[in-house]
Amino acid sequence: MGLNKNIIFVLLVLITFNLYGQGLEIDTRQVAEIPVDTVQLHSPKKAAIYSAILPGLGQAYNKKYWKIPLIYAGFGTIGYFIGWNNGFYSTYKKANSDLTDGDPESKSYLDIQASKYYDLENPTDSINFKTGLSKQSDYYRRNRDLLIISLVGFYGLNIIDASVDAHLFDFDISEDLTLNWQPAVKTFENQLVYGINCTFKF
Repeated sequence: MGLNKNIIFVLLVLITFNLYGQGLEIDTRQVAEIPVDTVQLHSPKKAAIYSAILPGLGQAYNKKYWKIPLIYAGFGTIGYFIGWNNGFYSTYKKANSDLTDGDPESKSYLDIQASKYYDLENPTDSINFKTGLSKQSDYYRRNRDLLIISLVGFYGLNIIDASVDAHLFDFDISEDLTLNWQPAVKTFENQLVYGINCTFKF
C-alpha cells in the first residue's frame, strides 16, 4: 500500500513538472513573438519608393517637410533652363536650316541679331554666318542635354536623401548625448594614479 502511494506521488510530481515545463515553453514563445509583431520600424526602402513615385513624398514620410519646397524649386529651376536652352537651340537650328534650304520664303535667320553684321549676299559672310549659327545651335543643344542629365541626377539625389534620412530617423540627437570629463585618482598596485575620467552619456 505504501509503495502504491509512493508511485502515485512520483507520477503526480512528474506530471506537474511536465505541465509546468510546457507552460514555460508556451509563455517563452509568446513573449519572443510579441516584439516582432509590435515594433514599427521606419523603413528606408519605403521612403525611397515614395520619393521615386513622387519627389518629396519620401521627405514627407520622414517628416522633413521643409525639404519639399527645396526639391520642387530645384526641379523648377532646372526645368526652366532646359526650356530656355531648348528655345535658343530650336531658333538657331531653324535659322541654319532656312539659310541653306534655298527657299526664299523661309527667312527666320533674319530674326537673328547677328545677321545685321553680315552681308549674306557675300559668299564668305554667308559661310561665316552659317558657321556661327551651327556653333550656337550646338552650344545650346549641349547645355540642354547636360541640364537633362542634371535633372535625372537631381531626381536620384531626392531618392537617396529620403533613404538616408529614413536610416537616421531614429538616431538619437538629444541633449543627453554628452561627454563629461573630470580629474580622477585611482589606486594601482598600492600607488595613487592621477588621470582623467571620461563619461559618455547616451
